[in-house]
Amino acid sequence: MIELRQVCKRYAGPDGGVRALDGVELKFAAGEFVAVVGKSGSGKSTLLNLIAGIDRPSSGEVQVAGVPVHRMDESALAAWRGRHIGVVFQFFQLLPTLTALENVMLPMDLCGTQPRAAARLRALALLRAVGIEDQAHKLPAELSGGQQQRTAIARALANDPPVIVADEPTGNLDSQTAEEVLDLLGALSRQGKSVLMVTHERDVARVAHRVVTLADGRVVHDRRVEAKPQVAHA
Repeated sequence: MIELRQVCKRYAGPDGGVRALDGVELKFAAGEFVAVVGKSGSGKSTLLNLIAGIDRPSSGEVQVAGVPVHRMDESALAAWRGRHIGVVFQFFQLLPTLTALENVMLPMDLCGTQPRAAARLRALALLRAVGIEDQAHKLPAELSGGQQQRTAIARALANDPPVIVADEPTGNLDSQTAEEVLDLLGALSRQGKSVLMVTHERDVARVAHRVVTLADGRVVHDRRVEAKPQVAHA
């Protein structure tokens, strides 16, 4: 599903710049849940941004389902990302003037993947799937942190993308809500989606299939979790 070949990313600067990623080689399969860990500045978020087409590599190749993401122009990238990548952020990034329902409908409206009435029905179904259909008509400010993150996950699923990238999705949540969000992401991988999550959570092996550790822009450890208990759908 996802392959990175000799990927490097350098950010220019007055002191010679910073190498955020240095010769990264990785492959991720469909239905795999991968936790990406490492210290601050190790290149974790940069890795996710390159896979999602939010940023571009300085050199190397990024392929997602056979698509050479590194070669696409900005307009093609935007169209491709809207249909193939679901992004979940630490700070939710919900539009404050839209209800939870409208936030989930937004990707479908932008990509034109569903007629308005069908988009509304799908958004309601997604909010039901993440357990907050009863909050559909509330603004983000009226929702708890956990409800906002569930809305963000529903929004990421709006166009049924095969890949979900989540950057510290539990960073602003209490421990109980964080567990529920991890379980939701684990359920998505069991449905066949590739889930890549940057995290500082120590208990990621409970749901992840692999733990990839970065340090100074390089992969220093790639550990497969052989066996873990099944978790219930949240």
